[in-house]
Amino acid sequence: MKTRTPLFTFGPATLVTAAFIGPGTVISASLAGANYGYALLWALLFSVFATMILQEMAARLGIVTGQGLGENIRHFFKKPWLKYPLMLLIISAIVMGNSAYQGGNISGASMGADALWQHSWPVAELRNQGLTNPWALLIGLVAITILWQRNYTLIERCLIGLVLLMSLAFLLTLFLSKPDYPAMLSGLLRPSLPDGAVLSVIALVGTTVVPYSLFLHAAASAGKWHGSDLDKKRQLALSDADIRTAIPLGGLISIAILSTAAATFFGREQSLTNAIDLAQSLQPLAGDAAVWLMAGGLLAAGVSSAITAPLAAAYALNGLIPLSKAQFRACWLIIILIGVCLSSAGIKPMAVIWFAQVANGILLPIISLTLLLAVNSSIMAEYRNTFRQNIVATAVWLLTLLLSGRSLYLAVIA
Repeated sequence: MKTRTPLFTFGPATLVTAAFIGPGTVISASLAGANYGYALLWALLFSVFATMILQEMAARLGIVTGQGLGENIRHFFKKPWLKYPLMLLIISAIVMGNSAYQGGNISGASMGADALWQHSWPVAELRNQGLTNPWALLIGLVAITILWQRNYTLIERCLIGLVLLMSLAFLLTLFLSKPDYPAMLSGLLRPSLPDGAVLSVIALVGTTVVPYSLFLHAAASAGKWHGSDLDKKRQLALSDADIRTAIPLGGLISIAILSTAAATFFGREQSLTNAIDLAQSLQPLAGDAAVWLMAGGLLAAGVSSAITAPLAAAYALNGLIPLSKAQFRACWLIIILIGVCLSSAGIKPMAVIWFAQVANGILLPIISLTLLLAVNSSIMAEYRNTFRQNIVATAVWLLTLLLSGRSLYLAVIA
C-alpha cells in the first residue's frame, strides 16, 4: 500500500526559518512598519516566494547528490582562477560575516531575556560583579550544548520549538495591537515604494533571502534524507512539504512583526529604536502580556539564529575545505565564542559587518546562479529543473542581482 505524502511537515527547512527570523529581521520589520505602515508588506511576500524557490533547489541538490552546496561548488568549478576566488568570497561572507553577526544574535536574545527576567537574583548579582551582559554567557552555553550533541534530530526539534514559540508570540502580539486588516491585505497585494523606502525594502529582502541558508539547507537535507530507505521521489516530496510549512511560517512571523509596528507606531510621534520599545508601546493597550510576548519572541529569534548561524558557517567551510569532526566542531564553537565576547563587551564590529554585507551582496547572485547551473547539470539526472522551474528561478536570480547591485551601491556610498 502506497504511503501518502503529507502536504505539510517540519524538517530541514525549519533551520532556514530559524536562521532568517533573528534579531536583524525583528528590527528591520519593526522599523519598516513604524516608518511606512503596511506599505512594504509586499516585499516580505516576495522574500518568502524567492526563498522557497532557492531553498527548494538547494534541498533537491543535497538530496540527489548526497552533498552540501559547498561540496558541489568545489566539484563544479574546476578552474583555479574561478574556484579559489569564489571559495575566498564564501569564507569571507559566511564564516567571517556570521562571526560578526553572532554578536547581534546573542545581544538580541539577551535583550529579550532581560525584559523577562532582568530583576532575577543571579542576573542582578552578576551585574553587581561587573559583568555587563550575563545573558550572553548563558545563551552561548545553550547554543554550545545543543550543537555539541551532534544530534540532527535534537537540533531540528529544538528549532521547531523555537519557531513555534516565535509564531505564537508574534501572532498574539499582532492580535493585541488591533491592526487594520484591509490595509494589511492591500500592502501585501499592491506593491508600492514610499519616498525613502528603498533601504527598508533591501533590508527586508536581505534578511530573508540569505546565501548561508542555501548551504545550511542543502547540507541538512543531504544528511537527513540521502541514503535513507525512502525512494528519491518520496524524499523530494517530503522536502517540498517541509518547505511549504516552515518558510511561509517564517514569512507570517515577519508580516506579524511589521504589521504590529505599523498598528502601534505609524503616523504617531513616538520613535522606535528596538523591539522592546514596540512591546512597551503596547503595554497601555494590552498590559504586561504584550511585553512578555514580544520579549519571548525576540529571545526565541535570537537563540534560534545563535544556533543556526555558526552551524551554517561550519557547513559552508566543510564543503569547501573538508574538515574532520573535531575541526567542524571547532569552527562553530569559535563563532559562538566570538559572539559571546562581542555581546558581553558591548562591541559592535561595524567594519567587519560592513565588509560581510558587501561580500554577501556580491555572493548572493553568484551562489544563486551557481545553484541554478548545478540543478540543470548532468549530476541531477532526471531531477533537473523543468522549463517552468528555470523560468521562475531565472526571474528570482535577476531580482537578486538587481537587489545586490543596489545594496552594494548604497553600502559603498554610505
